[in-house]
Amino acid sequence: MKSIVIGTAGHIDHGKSALVRALTGTDPDRLKEEQARGITIDLGFAHLETDGVNLAFVDVPGHERFVKNMLAGAGGIDLVMLVIAADESVMPQTREHFQICQLLQVHAGVIVLTKSDLVDRDTLDLATMEARELTAGSFLAEAPMVAVSSKTGDGLTDLRRVLAQLATASRQRDVNGAARLPIDRVFSVKGFGTVVTGTLVSGAITQDDVLQVLPGDIVVKVRGIQVHGRKELRAEAGHRAAVNLGGVEVGELTRGDTLCTAGAFEPTRRLDAVLDIIPEVPALRHGARVRFHQGTMELLGRVAIAAPRSGSGTALEIPPGGSAFVRIRLEAPAVLTRGDRFIVRAYSPPVTIGGGAVLDPLPPRTAIRTAAALARFQMLDPGEDGVGVVDRAVLALIEERGGGGVSRAALGTRVGLSRDAASHLIERLTAEARAVKVGDLLVSPAVLQQLSTQLLAVLQAHHDAQPLAEGIPREEARERIFGRAAPAVFEYVLGELSSQHRIVATDRLALASHRVSLSPEEARAHAVIEALYREAGLAPPDEAALVGAANVAAPVVDRVAKLLVRQKRLVKIDTLLFHVDALARLKADVREMKGLGGVDVPAFKERYGITRKYAIPLLEYLDRERVTRRVGNSRVVL
Repeated sequence: MKSIVIGTAGHIDHGKSALVRALTGTDPDRLKEEQARGITIDLGFAHLETDGVNLAFVDVPGHERFVKNMLAGAGGIDLVMLVIAADESVMPQTREHFQICQLLQVHAGVIVLTKSDLVDRDTLDLATMEARELTAGSFLAEAPMVAVSSKTGDGLTDLRRVLAQLATASRQRDVNGAARLPIDRVFSVKGFGTVVTGTLVSGAITQDDVLQVLPGDIVVKVRGIQVHGRKELRAEAGHRAAVNLGGVEVGELTRGDTLCTAGAFEPTRRLDAVLDIIPEVPALRHGARVRFHQGTMELLGRVAIAAPRSGSGTALEIPPGGSAFVRIRLEAPAVLTRGDRFIVRAYSPPVTIGGGAVLDPLPPRTAIRTAAALARFQMLDPGEDGVGVVDRAVLALIEERGGGGVSRAALGTRVGLSRDAASHLIERLTAEARAVKVGDLLVSPAVLQQLSTQLLAVLQAHHDAQPLAEGIPREEARERIFGRAAPAVFEYVLGELSSQHRIVATDRLALASHRVSLSPEEARAHAVIEALYREAGLAPPDEAALVGAANVAAPVVDRVAKLLVRQKRLVKIDTLLFHVDALARLKADVREMKGLGGVDVPAFKERYGITRKYAIPLLEYLDRERVTRRVGNSRVVL
């Protein structure tokens, strides 16, 4: 059965709660104070099954002092009942509630003229005219209007039919996305423990699911679920649900927390958004402190104005009726994703001044009043037609992330895409060559090309400066060029250039065309130095002897010696160099001593005619090569 959440809106004492009670048989005023005073203070809930649909009602308070409670319920509704008492017509909170519904972009609803039994036909016609004037040009401009009396029951049958028709035509929420339930009530039930309620705005929750409560990062287990008062195994997007949670105490949770799929969302204190200011309020100044309402939460924050959304106005304020790109810095963490609608109220007095949509819930810490920042905002802006909205946003994020790439997980946390939607988007962007999939990341083709070009240029410069070197150490190249890139991007670029036969990638990186080239002086030194080491055997020459014998400068000797090591003609043992042939002879000779007793340092020195300076490193080398094993002060041949 399709489930739709319907919210009431309207001035205090215009009969919202009485209307819900008459429609459903359930009194939404659950608090004793509400029943005693005859006004709604907090959110109330009821439901009705009619014509094959399940209607969940969220009854909100109409008093101006409780607008923040109204906002906690308005964020999750699909349809609105704009309630106007026929005997009083449009009043201040009627207008504010209606403005809030517009700012939240509620898509449809019905206008209900209550208390019709208290007025004559002319008064009812006047209320009808004023209601149409209020809603002219809005989403309720052509909405059905029903006059009812909760006391006599007149018009209730027609209203139920209209609500069922609107519910049938209403859009279905995404049940495939991550579960997300903004919590509006927290209480304890004897024998069950902690229970939270809210409207599931996306995804689904199943009994025994392990979920997360943010922003407190509390892991919980779903013990049980009730949907509209009935025990269920599963609740889906669009359902009003009560969820019994294990692993958490009542005191650890509060209204404004979010029950969600673990890892699907990330708390934030900073968001980029587009903000619209209603015409009836003063201009909003840059840096103004505001009350930020989204879902069931209310937080304080400051608005930094980046630029007007259109070409008019300045960046110092948003004029009445104006729209601007802004960055909002919150004083406490919030759980947000791209596309979330929010309301902004003045800090004092707390009146509604505007609302907007989240463009990026996790923006980088960069300046926002630059040409580059404006271009970024415009890329993220969904615009009026919505064409290419997601593509533009994702491409903007990919571009700004550079070699870091955008992960599949970020398509959920920052862009608000379900797993299936993210997969389809990745396939499309990669097929159109607008992004490259590198492991679990999406990276800009231009960034990969830039990194490849930079690596080739660095390798060429290295070869020009050090023609005897076989290349740059792999880790040095990664740190120099790919320091801000993901490890997978580094390996991808190496793989691509290697497959194109442009580089050789081992423990060192080199251009495929690079060959070690020796000058005549270096070639002569190469032959002399290798011969000296070969002839010296286990007592290699020092640098002064090499410089004198080769008749070259010390830096040339150093370069040639390093080349001989890379060519595996010399072997470095501690700080000493030995010719590979000398070491091979040594290992063969020592192995022939097996069974003839141990080898100690004095005997080793005497046998090979060397000093302790060479004997100790060579014996340790033989241990590492598993030719000998140290036992006390001696060694046995293996």
